[in-house]
Amino acid sequence: MMELLSDQGLRLDGRRANELRQIRCKMGVFSQPDGSAYVEQGNTKVLAAVYGPHQASSKKANFEEVIVNCQYSMATFSTGERKKRPRGDRKSQEMTIHLKQALSASIKTELYPRSQIDVYIEVLQADGGNYCASVNAATLALVDAGICLKEYVCACTASLANGNVPLMDVSHLEETSGGPTLTVASLPSSGKIAFMEMSQRFHLDHLPKVLETALKGCREVQNVIDQTVREHVTYLGQAGGWGHVSK
Repeated sequence: MMELLSDQGLRLDGRRANELRQIRCKMGVFSQPDGSAYVEQGNTKVLAAVYGPHQASSKKANFEEVIVNCQYSMATFSTGERKKRPRGDRKSQEMTIHLKQALSASIKTELYPRSQIDVYIEVLQADGGNYCASVNAATLALVDAGICLKEYVCACTASLANGNVPLMDVSHLEETSGGPTLTVASLPSSGKIAFMEMSQRFHLDHLPKVLETALKGCREVQNVIDQTVREHVTYLGQAGGWGHVSK
C-alpha cells in the first residue's frame, strides 16, 4: 500500500490530512434549464441541470409530494479509459439512486404534490469524490431553480492514511491506493445524515473519527456553497437594479 502521508504530514497533492481540495462553483451556467450549476472539486468537474417542478405524468403522480427524478452520467472522456456506456451501466444506476436519496432529504417535497423535479448530472472529469461533487452541484442547481430546500445537502469523503490518520476529501489516487473510503451526504445545519456508504469495512475503533472528518468536510462545503449562493443572488440583484428601487 502506498504511503499517503509524508513524514511532514503532507498528502500526495500537497494538502494536509484535514484539508478539502479547492472548490470552484458557478450557478446559472445554462439558460434552458430552470436551474444549473458547475462545480470543480480538485480535478473532479461536474455539471448539474434541474428542470421543474412540472406536472408529473398521471402514472407517476404522487398526491402527497413531489417525485425527484435523477439521472447520473459520465462523459466518455471523463476518465483515463474511454467509457463504453456513459449512462445506464450498473454504477451510474447506483449513483442515480444514491443522489435521489440525498436530494429528497433536502427538498421540501410536500410543497409540490403531483409534481416532478428532474435533476441531470454529467461528470466531465473524474478524479475521486464524483458522488460528492454531484450532490454539491445538484444542491446549487436546485437553489438556482428556486426550489424550496429545508437546508443545503452537502457531501464529502473521508479515509484513513498510515493506518490511523483520517483524510478529508479523498482524491482518485488516494481512493485506489489507500484503505476504505467513507462517503457521507449530510444536512450540516441540523446535523442529519442523508446518505452514507463505505467502500470497505472500517474497524469500529476508527469509524467515529473518520465519520467526524467527513462531516467536518460537509460543513466546510456548506460554507463554500452558501458563499456562492449569496454572491449569485447579489449579482442577480445588482443586474435587476434592486439597489435603485425608488421609495
